[in-house]
Amino acid sequence: MDKNYEGEDLDNIVILNDEEGNEVQFEFLDLVELDDEEYVILLPVTEEGEEDEGEVVILKVEDNDDEDSEEESYVSVEDEQVLNKVFEIFKEKFKDDFDFVD
Repeated sequence: MDKNYEGEDLDNIVILNDEEGNEVQFEFLDLVELDDEEYVILLPVTEEGEEDEGEVVILKVEDNDDEDSEEESYVSVEDEQVLNKVFEIFKEKFKDDFDFVD
């Protein structure tokens, strides 16, 4: 049975699998480009469909080598400097929409 998210637009919900293979839902917040690479900014969604007040997740977008597949892969970013740059771009774009806590 599908979960009912009343009044919520499901177009911006991304479902990813964690290390244990569990499905985790995220709200897609933005796509940031840095040094010819693209990064997605995701916000974890809790069980009740409410947005988590916690930290956003930043993942690098990688196109699959398979030309027939239009799917993208998201990989974690280990470089702390890259993460900070991407997050600064995101914060600047959305400074009026979100309350950021350092």
